[in-house]
Amino acid sequence: MPDESINTRVALETELTVSRLDSLSTLPCIAAKFFPRLLQGRFTPSALADIIESDPALAGRILSLIEQRGAGLPDGRFSLRQGLDKLPANDVRDAVLSIKVSQAFDLDDGIDKERAATKKNLLLHSLAVACCAKDIAKAASPQMDSELAYFAGLLHDIGKLALEETMPKSFAGMIEEAKSTKKCLRVIEQKHLGTDHTIIGKRLGQQWRLPHLIVLAIWLHHSQTVTIAEDMPEARIAAVVQLADSIAHRSGIGWAGSFDSPEPIETISQWLAISPEQKQQISSKLPETIRQKSNILGLYLPKAGANYCKIVHGGAAQLARQHTELSNQNQRLQSDSIHLDFITDFLSGINSMSTAIDIAENFATRWQQFYQTGMVCLYLAPPGGSQTLEAVVVEELSHSRMVCLNASVETSVIPKTIANNFAILDAYDYIDWLFEQLDVEFDANRTKMMPLLSGGKAIGVIAFELNYPGDAELFEEKFRTSASIGGSALGMALAQQKQQRFAERFAQLISKPMDIQAQTAPADNSLNALAEMAAGAAHELNNPLAVISGRAQLLAEAESDQEKKRMLEQIYENSREASAIIENLMGFAEPPKPRAARTDVKQMLDEAIELAKQKINAANIDVQIAIAEDIESIFLDSAQAVSAIANVISNAAESYGEKAGPITIAAEAAESGDSIKLQISDNGCGMDAETVQKAAQPFFSVKAAGRKRGMGLAYAVRFIQLNKGSLSITSKPGSGTTVTICLPCK
Repeated sequence: MPDESINTRVALETELTVSRLDSLSTLPCIAAKFFPRLLQGRFTPSALADIIESDPALAGRILSLIEQRGAGLPDGRFSLRQGLDKLPANDVRDAVLSIKVSQAFDLDDGIDKERAATKKNLLLHSLAVACCAKDIAKAASPQMDSELAYFAGLLHDIGKLALEETMPKSFAGMIEEAKSTKKCLRVIEQKHLGTDHTIIGKRLGQQWRLPHLIVLAIWLHHSQTVTIAEDMPEARIAAVVQLADSIAHRSGIGWAGSFDSPEPIETISQWLAISPEQKQQISSKLPETIRQKSNILGLYLPKAGANYCKIVHGGAAQLARQHTELSNQNQRLQSDSIHLDFITDFLSGINSMSTAIDIAENFATRWQQFYQTGMVCLYLAPPGGSQTLEAVVVEELSHSRMVCLNASVETSVIPKTIANNFAILDAYDYIDWLFEQLDVEFDANRTKMMPLLSGGKAIGVIAFELNYPGDAELFEEKFRTSASIGGSALGMALAQQKQQRFAERFAQLISKPMDIQAQTAPADNSLNALAEMAAGAAHELNNPLAVISGRAQLLAEAESDQEKKRMLEQIYENSREASAIIENLMGFAEPPKPRAARTDVKQMLDEAIELAKQKINAANIDVQIAIAEDIESIFLDSAQAVSAIANVISNAAESYGEKAGPITIAAEAAESGDSIKLQISDNGCGMDAETVQKAAQPFFSVKAAGRKRGMGLAYAVRFIQLNKGSLSITSKPGSGTTVTICLPCK
């Protein structure tokens, strides 16, 4: 079973990497189309409208700018062209010029050509989804904003485009894996990254301040949109994009990197009141529409990279002068700052979509600029139980970067001295473990640290090189004020992120990709929920029960009245029984992590049979084993597997009641080739459908009161799942039961 902390760290590092994107990159053929228009003497933003509305990179950048400048329409209807008309020409020019151009040189072969083909196919797919979404919105309801639906479709896969941009080799490998296994790309992304393009796209949409409805469509277009929209009507746009995505997938225009079967669309079509004839009409006109869009973008023009470079060469000098002027102006503004400017600038850099690490980077960078310090490191206290913390390092000249660090296991991440109080400390006396992990060296004699407090509790620490250490007392009050404002902003952002992750987890649970659902036992979610509940209950009950048991024993030993003594002994015995139940709960909720090793199948089954005999106090059990010739060994924790299989065998033996009966165990390779299948069958009393559904629940049993606690199958399922396997039960009253266990070969 993969280490959850590793998956969490990989997901966090992926999101940090992607979060550095200010925008997506565009293809050189597209840049060659818009650049000449920018260099015209009289430039108007609307002159770029046809190109912007056809390219996800340009559209995302301009939509973000429209939101930031408040250039939307007052009646709530969306219009890119009218938004462009409201924006200053210089703002639009600067935004478009900030777009990176990928693969600026034409290559006849190699990885750059493959990357260009991937980006072009993703772009064509996005265009197809956008055009379908616009037509679906028009057909579904006159109240729906069809242009907003168009841009939701155009940007629905920005998570994939971002992954291709930031980790092209990994993304190409995941596409190849999806292609070879015929699986949904989201399944492959979750496997390798611990997250997927819908979550990444949602994060980018929020970071870039895209319209809320577009962010919803990016996030939820692979979810159960009809179910979600029943309680959240604004998610209706996600259903439109989901239907458009399926129609575009079937059209074969471009591709989205998934090679599984298209999602069924009948339910969404009926819910949106889109008839088969309307879907056919939308699909039939799609090729011609995409051909026109492709011509606008110049997707099939030869030598696009060379043309682009030639155009850029002519305008480079002018752009360089503008950049120099902006840099000089920025330096003058920094030199003229006063203390109030620091607070004002910091707060102005925060918006409702800023994450905690974004705010931390903003704060640390401005701290260095204003107080003229050396290097700065700001880290956030990790959430409970985590050993990974996020940090920002600002080197000289305000060069900042985000990093992931390992929390100290020997000392507190937040020194106790400043856990609840403000103070300025010598950093190397408290957090030398942090400096050991950084690839830059802080001056030990000049580096100070202080807490970032929120609600009287330190949620992070800022460490910085003070050029004149003696100034620490002089600036203490200003430092305290600035740090308290930074801590408050970070505290609110962390609280918002916690709520966000709860919402995302909920959406994931109701929209798991089909591949994952097929491999997960029906009781997985309920067992995990019971495990969490059991852990909490066990910790809460253990101490009171220990007190009750101990006091009852002491009182019973000192009591001379036999009736009272008997009652106290009953209290003692029952509290011990309750403690034993708690121990079972703890063992179920917090089992040891598997120690996987190569295990012989025959030896594992023999050990399980011997353990089953001990469980039911039987001298012998009639077990017949048949192992296929091509099976030798498997890779798992043999002790946990033996315990799980023994519980199943003992249940099978007890199904015959007072009599003994045969039990068969058949082992063969699964069709996938990466696991084996064990079938443990008996001809005992069997179970009805309702009993089968509850059989693996902790403490469930059909036996009368006074029977065992009913943890056998619950433990079996939990141990099998911990070892990346699955367990299913089929049974019929009077005809026996078959338990099928799949275990990994590697």
